[in-house]
Amino acid sequence: MTATEPGPTVRPPGAESSSIVRKLSTLDRFLAVWILLAMGVGLGLGRLVPGLNDALAKVEVGGISLPIGIGLLVMMYPVLAKVRYDKLDAVTGDRKLMVSSLVINWVVGPALMFALAWVFLPDLPEYRTGLIIVGLARCIAMVIIWNDLACGDREAAAVLVALNSVFQVVAFGALGWFYLDLLPRWLGLGDGQGLDVPVWHIALNVIVFLGIPLLAGFLTRRIGEKKLGRTAYEADFLPKIGPWALYGLLFTIVILFALQGKTITSQPLDVARIALPLLVYFAVMWFGTFALGKAIGLPYDRTTTLAFTAAGNNFELAIAVAIATFGVTSGQALSGVVGPLIEVPVLIGLVYVSLAWRKRFTAGRAAANPGEAR
Repeated sequence: MTATEPGPTVRPPGAESSSIVRKLSTLDRFLAVWILLAMGVGLGLGRLVPGLNDALAKVEVGGISLPIGIGLLVMMYPVLAKVRYDKLDAVTGDRKLMVSSLVINWVVGPALMFALAWVFLPDLPEYRTGLIIVGLARCIAMVIIWNDLACGDREAAAVLVALNSVFQVVAFGALGWFYLDLLPRWLGLGDGQGLDVPVWHIALNVIVFLGIPLLAGFLTRRIGEKKLGRTAYEADFLPKIGPWALYGLLFTIVILFALQGKTITSQPLDVARIALPLLVYFAVMWFGTFALGKAIGLPYDRTTTLAFTAAGNNFELAIAVAIATFGVTSGQALSGVVGPLIEVPVLIGLVYVSLAWRKRFTAGRAAANPGEAR
């Protein structure tokens, strides 16, 4: 995928040559600024507007925040409408990509967060438990847009997110029992804590945050290509809906931080304690996975997709589970809230890192494989 391919409308600066950068809209060019402003606005609203977070929290269906659900739908729909679904078989046939994603997401990720939680928070069991829950909730929403911004493989992202969603429904409860109850007792770290999470709740989360926008994107692609043809669909229709991905992202960030603004700003020292292991986690997961993708011979776009799907987490599920299990004012819930506070700016920063490495990555592959077609 390149910046000249029909369809993409969202490309942060530095992705291509300076001539392309000059053509970027103001929204695209200053994306990091808008995201930080959205975080600030959300925190300010949650802190300064009395009762706003409580009012927003009450607007939910089946335990799912309706404002956040709408924001994620608007954010993900344009990107999933760009996916060429007739090419998914090329992704599912890539065993290195599929196996690597499953191992990193369901073996390495939870184990790493467990270790970091105990290393950094040995004296704070509530925060530690919350971090472990964050590590179990693999990303199925925002990773779609981080991947697209970094020029990752859209088809691969769709497949990996769907694959990890299935595993999330099946494995989340079992891994929660293992890391919060069984493993601590095995290691002599205490009695552990239970995590009673109904499978239907996790399935509903997956349906709302992935199933609906995925179905909408698939139907739009099928109907749009049938009526307009692929060329017109990608050259004319996709650019019109593309900017809505960023509008949805910014709206989601404002709502998310407005919901928890008071909690975050009233406990800055606790937030700092929780933030440190999260920073280490995101760095190790992203850089380690990116290095793995390059080592096993994946191209840039799939390496990027593998890295972002490994580093991201399903913050909405983690927060919902922590609140439902331990209460809205619990330390576990605060850890879940701090997750996106750290994840959003870190991953947008990693988008720029990824784009900066793009030319070097492809140049290295060209030197190693001079006969490889470009």
